[in-house]
Amino acid sequence: MWKLQGIRIAADCLFEEDVALRLTPTFFGIKPGKIALLSGAKLSKGCVLDCFGGEISIGANVFLGPYCVLYGHGNISIGNDCLIAMGCKIIAANHTIAAPDALIRLQPDIAKPIVIGNDVWLGADVKVLAGVTIGDGCIVGAGSVVTTDLPPYSIAVGSPAKIIKQR
Repeated sequence: MWKLQGIRIAADCLFEEDVALRLTPTFFGIKPGKIALLSGAKLSKGCVLDCFGGEISIGANVFLGPYCVLYGHGNISIGNDCLIAMGCKIIAANHTIAAPDALIRLQPDIAKPIVIGNDVWLGADVKVLAGVTIGDGCIVGAGSVVTTDLPPYSIAVGSPAKIIKQR
């Protein structure tokens, strides 16, 4: 296990080039986050894991395809043996828009945890939004946007993602 200031990486994890692990951007004044990568995790070219003060936990034998982005404001937990295809975005926060007379960029974020179970497959370019739980054994079709929880062994597609059948 390799450890450094909030980052823990199992010795047999693999990284391709241009992978970024960020605890927090200091100019935002956010408390440092944490990243944990368990045994056998593989991060492909161009992956970005950015805590923004939250925690990101990647289970054993998880594959993150090229150019995946995880923003962990509200915490992200990915179980074991998951396949996260290229271009997926997992974003555990959103902007509020409650005050129409205030600039959106100046309104606070709402951070909510994302939990992805074991043996989950997210197809290419899937987006998972804040507050979602994806149960064990789920499959989400390419290009889908997951806005609500998916029970275990569901197959879902679309924007927003809808369950089309069970495994």
